[in-house]
This record gives sequence, structure tokens and C-alpha cells, in this order.
Amino acid sequence: MASVSTTPASPGPAAVPAPARRPNLVVAVLAFGGVTVALMQTVVIPLVPVLPGLLGSTPADTAWAITATLLAAAVATPTMGRLGDMYGKRRMLLISLGLLVAGSVLAALSTSLAPLVAARVLQGLASGVIPLGISIMRDELPAERLGSATALMSASLGVGGALGLPLATLLAESVDWHVLFWVAAALGVLATALVVLVVPESAVRSGGRFDFVGAIGLSIVLLCLLLAVSKGAEWGWGSGLTLGLLGGAAVVLLAWVRWELRIREPLVDLRTSARRPVALTNLASAVFGFSMFAMSLVLPQLLQLPAETGHGLGQPMVVVGLVLAPSGLVMMAMAPVSARITRLSGPRTTLISGVLVVAAGYGLNLVLMSEIWQLVVVSSLIGAGIGLAYGAMPALIMSAVPVTETAAANSLNTLMRSIGTSVCSAVAGVVLSQLTVPFGPAEVPSPTGFRVVLAIGAGAALVAAFIACFIPRRPRQG
Repeated sequence: MASVSTTPASPGPAAVPAPARRPNLVVAVLAFGGVTVALMQTVVIPLVPVLPGLLGSTPADTAWAITATLLAAAVATPTMGRLGDMYGKRRMLLISLGLLVAGSVLAALSTSLAPLVAARVLQGLASGVIPLGISIMRDELPAERLGSATALMSASLGVGGALGLPLATLLAESVDWHVLFWVAAALGVLATALVVLVVPESAVRSGGRFDFVGAIGLSIVLLCLLLAVSKGAEWGWGSGLTLGLLGGAAVVLLAWVRWELRIREPLVDLRTSARRPVALTNLASAVFGFSMFAMSLVLPQLLQLPAETGHGLGQPMVVVGLVLAPSGLVMMAMAPVSARITRLSGPRTTLISGVLVVAAGYGLNLVLMSEIWQLVVVSSLIGAGIGLAYGAMPALIMSAVPVTETAAANSLNTLMRSIGTSVCSAVAGVVLSQLTVPFGPAEVPSPTGFRVVLAIGAGAALVAAFIACFIPRRPRQG
């Protein structure tokens, strides 16, 4: 985030250009772009079990088709946000969508592992679309539309993920796997064309020089951290490689913080980020990211484990997608509810309400995990909480940072959530690998293991609510 201004600027007529003439259409196009990018997170999941055979590789190597996207997204999100503040958010949005299309086409043409991993890197680099879209909304929409619009844009991440899984599964089971990526490319082209036709370029820019040293330093920190977290179980948490990556991340982080505090135009304005509203919102977002991801790790396994285990439901991947799909629709439906609560009581109340709903969902899941309908109810309830909380986070961030730092600030908040989900994946993996029961010659996660992960998810949600209680209350909006 640039250090051009140090005075928070709330969205309003004095801080931004005239509102867009077609606000509803702008919101629809940006949300469609967000859903399209979110689809990339799930499009490859149905292929994971068969990728080794399709590409002539090992399961450990083909796992990079997912890991590469995670790492690329972590690097791209803060970088694209800063570049958007400097050179134009719409311009960076179009570049991000262009990378998504390029990655999808390359994946569709791939017949071996290396080009597919490269393609997934390009798709991951498009992850800045959602925070950039939120920032464009702040610049272009009238104040009365901003709350519901940003809530919808935030929810598009969950909507795309939830709806993408059943769609990808159906395609993977009925056509050649390359078609998945051709469909993704077509959606990317459509999203790009709609942005060109509908979304205006904002006049709000910070200018200045891009902090290449800061970008490289932060990228090294994130790569080391997330690589250690995502591969630690495979390599061993006490292995020299894992500990070396974590130690390297810590050393580079200290050097990066010192650099960012010394230069005039940093990649991340740490002084702004250290303000109480911003710091606490980002911390709550990271903990909440940890909490909400537990559902994505537990429910699919419960559904897919053989019924002979006594606690699995023995369902195919397409049923998994259909069970989780309603949660995405609920997230979208909660966008106006989130905006209304924010308007009446402030975004802090909305965030606390959302994370408490998620905690309640996990609590319910502890006793309702033996029937498909029960998992539909649980995932929908958790989706409602995520929808509420996702709508509040950008509102909290944008009320506390200068308008020229909106994209970078939202990108950092998105990154914090991603770090939380990555840590949750590692923690849950350890729990489920330790709490197992025998099933033939193999070991499978036990009911106790699933309940421990759910309890951890509920506890993390309560911690996020506790942190959110200390975020300064914003004045009520009329």
C-alpha cells in the first residue's frame, strides 16, 4: 500500500469521482468476474485422483497442480492490489483476467505435468480480481449501493468455489478433461469483454514508484511460509527442508519489515496496516479463514468415505458438489442482509454475527453428520455465516484506509484469509492423519478425528469473534 496519504478517507462524494451511470450492471460484471476466478480453485479437484494416470506422473508430483495455484495467488494478490492503486484498478483487473485466460488455454492444451503446473500458476496470478473489484466499487458506486455490492463481490469467492465443484465434476465425468479448461477460458474471455464494455477506469490513483524490492521480499516470505505449511505433512514437520523454509520466511520477513518502514513508497504501508481497525480486521480475517476452511476439509471426506466404514456416506464426487452448492447460493443471498446489518449497526457487528453463525454451524455438525440432508443444512448455515462476515471485512478495511490505498488494503485482507485457510489445511491434515480407524489394509479418518477438526473450526470462529469485539465501532450510517 502506498504511503501517499496517512489520513483515512471514507468513501463518499468528496473522496471519489462521480458514481458510475450503470451501477447495477457494474456490480453484476465484477461479481461475474469474481465467480469466474473462484471457479479456478475447484475446477481441478475432480481430476486430482486421476491426474497421475492422465499425465504419467506420481500423486505427489501432480499435487503441484493445486499447490502452484495457491502459491501464485499469494504472491499476486498484494502485488496486483498495489499496482491497481498506482496505475488503475480496471487495467490490473483486465491483466488478471488475461492471465486467467492464458492459463486456461495452456491447461487445455497440456498433455504433461510441467505445462499444466505452469498453467495453474497463471490461473493463480488472476486471484487479485476480487479485491480489485471491491476497490473499483468503492470508487464508482453511490454510497447507498456500496455495502451490498462489496458483500456480493466478497461472497463471489465462495459462490464460485461451491458452484464450480458440481459443474467441474459433471464435465469431468462426461467429456475429455481438457474441456474443463476450455470452458474456463471461455468464461474468462466473456468476463474480460464485459469489463471492457461496462466497467469504467477509476481516476483515483496514488501514482509513485512500484516497490520491486518489497514485492520480491514479500513473495519470498509467502512462498517459503505457504510451501512449508502445504507440504509439511508430506516432507515431515521436523524435516530440515520444512524447518529451513519456516526459518527463511522469518528472517526474510524481518528484513522486509525493516525495508518497508524505511522507504517512502512501500508495497505495504505498515503504518496504515498497524492502525487498530486495520490490524484487528486482518487478524480476525486470518483466524476466520482458518475457521471456515474446516468445512471444506471435513464434509467432502464424510460424503466420500465408504459406507462400510460406519461413518462414511459412500457418495461420488458429483454428490459432494451438489451438497456443497447450496452454501454458495446462501452466501450470495446473504449479501443484502450483511449490508443491512452494517448500515444499521456497523460492520463490526456484522462480522461478529457472521463468525458466530459459523461457530454454531460447526457445533451443529458435531451431532449432525450421518445423513446427506444434515450436511446440506450444516453447510448452508456455515455458508450464511461466511456470507455475513465476508461482506463486513471490506467495509471495515475501506473505512480505515485512504481511498488511494483501497486495492492494496483489500488485497492484503484477502491474503490474510488465504494464509488462514492454508494453516487450517495443514492442522486438519495432521489431526486426521493421527486419529484414524482401520479399514481393510488402510487407515481412514475416524469420527473422533472429524469432530476434533470441527471443534477446532468452531473454536477458531469464537476467537475471531473475540478479536472483532476490539475493532473500534464505526458510526452508524444512515
